[in-house]
Amino acid sequence: MSTARLFLLQRASAAVLALAVLVHLTTIIVAVRGGLTAGEVLGRTSGNLAWLAFYTLFVIAAAIHAPIGLRAILREWAGWRGRSCDIAMSLFAAALLVLGLRAAWAVYTA
Repeated sequence: MSTARLFLLQRASAAVLALAVLVHLTTIIVAVRGGLTAGEVLGRTSGNLAWLAFYTLFVIAAAIHAPIGLRAILREWAGWRGRSCDIAMSLFAAALLVLGLRAAWAVYTA
């Protein structure tokens, strides 16, 4: 994938993450200040398709954003270039995606 395309993907995913983190942290603060326990929060999010969609989008954005940034750091600081770096970052992205979607699904089906 071209560097320009990676640049655009990282910036677009950063925009999604900025909004997602804001919603996530605001939700946590409101829940904690409202006296909700983790179990009560889980009870409210379980089975909620809107929260599943939100966290699915959050996970996808993170799985795109983090490996691109880590790839840039590894290329600059460690001098790791080439296909092996790209494959490693693709595997890292896949792991983030699978684990994140698994967590979102676990909350939805709890």
